Amino acid sequence: MIMEYGVIFIALACVFGFFMAWGVGANDVANAMGTSVGSKAITIKQAIIIATIFEFAGAFLAGGQVTATIRKGIIETSSISNSPEILIYGMLASLLAAGIWLLVASRWGWPVSTTHTIVGAIVGFAIVGIGMDAVKWGKIGTIVSSWVVSPVLAGSIAYALFFSVQKLILGTTDPLKNAKRYVPFYIFLVGFIIALVTLMKGLKHVGIHLETGENIVIALLSGAIVMFIGKYLIRKLKFDPAADRDFHFTNVEKIFGVLMMVTACAMAFAHGSNDVANAIGPLAAVVSIVNSGGELAQKSLLPIWILLLGGGGIVIGLITYGHKVIATIGTGITELTPSRGFAATLAAATTVVIASGTGLPISTTHTLVGAVLGVGLARGIAALNLNVVRTIFMSWVITLPAGAILSIIFFFVLKSIFS
Repeated sequence: MIMEYGVIFIALACVFGFFMAWGVGANDVANAMGTSVGSKAITIKQAIIIATIFEFAGAFLAGGQVTATIRKGIIETSSISNSPEILIYGMLASLLAAGIWLLVASRWGWPVSTTHTIVGAIVGFAIVGIGMDAVKWGKIGTIVSSWVVSPVLAGSIAYALFFSVQKLILGTTDPLKNAKRYVPFYIFLVGFIIALVTLMKGLKHVGIHLETGENIVIALLSGAIVMFIGKYLIRKLKFDPAADRDFHFTNVEKIFGVLMMVTACAMAFAHGSNDVANAIGPLAAVVSIVNSGGELAQKSLLPIWILLLGGGGIVIGLITYGHKVIATIGTGITELTPSRGFAATLAAATTVVIASGTGLPISTTHTLVGAVLGVGLARGIAALNLNVVRTIFMSWVITLPAGAILSIIFFFVLKSIFS
């Protein structure tokens, strides 16, 4: 059965996996870039260039860890070891279901979670294809709890970061002077966190193993290099004292614009490392089952071409369809300036990379929305657009069942075609 249709299965997995990755790009990357575009720190065009480079790098260098959770952590497959084709139908159905839901959500500008979508889809097919017992409900519980933990954690970090910006810079007698003094340290922080996570989690599946001490030293150096680049860019800025008359912080926000460029790169990298798994986990499962002639148990190495396909799909999704969700996140929830956008983005990136490190597939969307809410709350509840927040929460609730129902339909369709 698998030998007979093996090539077709792999071809379908590649097409559906690419479609799902496209959806991740159209919906999720837009979240990652929304704060930067919304705060006018970068243009849409610059956002696409940054995302293209750093999403791809994150997916390629650090995308292996979460992929294992998506592939093996959600369902117990030992009961179907005699009929591995069930898992193939299920993974194909999950990819197609998730891709379609993301297309619908992106069309309406809803920032939904690609992680929820694929988890919901896999659970949906498992319940009808294998049975209720096959779902690792404990693991699902952990993932569900991360939906609360990640926005709260990101919101708290964002609140604290923005509070520190207000204390050290915005609330002082000479904000411009203090911005020049302190912003390089924030830039160092971004470089350090992202480098550390890449080193600790990302390079294992490329075959590079370093000690913890070595990782910390390299991360400190990376942070320093990024800081010097930032300092150089800040020095090149032109300041106009007259500009501060209308909006007291116009020149200060220019300096934060440089910082936003750095955090946008960090967020794109963090997102690529965490969310590429949603598209390529099921694809990798299909490829390994077909290549092993139907074996489910063995640990399979992730082929490089699968990471490339996932990274490529994400980038194309952003370029072709990402602008709608960028608008929702960048301007819909609360009014963002570069200093607020920086706090939100760095908080979200930090939360995502902590989660990537622990192998927990959290939702970048929830994390980022939580961080933007945190920054809004730091300015008082009136700063939030509660209607937009309500719509976003509603779309989150619908996502899991939508993924599950579509997946169940496609599972039966595929089963009837091939058996």
